[in-house]
Amino acid sequence: MLIPALDLIRGEVVRLYQGDFNQQTTYHADPVAVATAYRDAGAEFIHLVDLDGARDVQQRQLALLRAITQATGLPVQTGGGIRSRDDVVDLLEAGVTRAVIGSKAVKDPDTVLAWLDEFGPEAIVLALDINIDENGERWLATEGWQEKSSVTLDNLLTQYIERGLRHVLCTDISRDGTLQGSNVALYADLKKTYPSIVWQASGGVASLDDLRQLRAVHCDSVILGKALLTGKFTLEEALECWQNA
Repeated sequence: MLIPALDLIRGEVVRLYQGDFNQQTTYHADPVAVATAYRDAGAEFIHLVDLDGARDVQQRQLALLRAITQATGLPVQTGGGIRSRDDVVDLLEAGVTRAVIGSKAVKDPDTVLAWLDEFGPEAIVLALDINIDENGERWLATEGWQEKSSVTLDNLLTQYIERGLRHVLCTDISRDGTLQGSNVALYADLKKTYPSIVWQASGGVASLDDLRQLRAVHCDSVILGKALLTGKFTLEEALECWQNA
């Protein structure tokens, strides 16, 4: 599945370069219209990142998230600063299908495992952002990539898979927002090693050939952000490529 993504700040569609709030580009002032256009182009799912909520839970854009889910009628997954059970409940009550959990999943796995038990594996997506060192170790980053943890992706996944984890969005930080191509080898290895997980590839997709390569290694889904916003290809072109690869 191809999943178009919208990053949201103060009700607008933006992109941050490498997660840096000081390197922000604004693309659209009407996220509802953009999401609706993606639906009309054939999208079956939407990925939303509430960057205001990521910085301050009191600034979470729940009204906008609700408006997008209602206007598109599509299932939506949303992340950005989810720190408490109430945050998960608020999103689900706003019509979000899946809550995307990032830093909390790394720093406080016991709590997130309890959410997985309570809400079920179809309501939770782990967003695991990684830095790959010279030895190939995949270290998890947290807090919008500002902190490097002492936990590897592989060590963290074990306990979650044992509790029924189904969905993981994995971002190679070095590729995100760069349009330098996806780390195909990473997703090939992850799918081979953890076949029970529905993997969402994120970061670096710049061409239809990137999609063909990800499809060839059996990656389940791809998040499409900057490539769509900058016109590298249209969603219609991407979907045709994905279906025929």
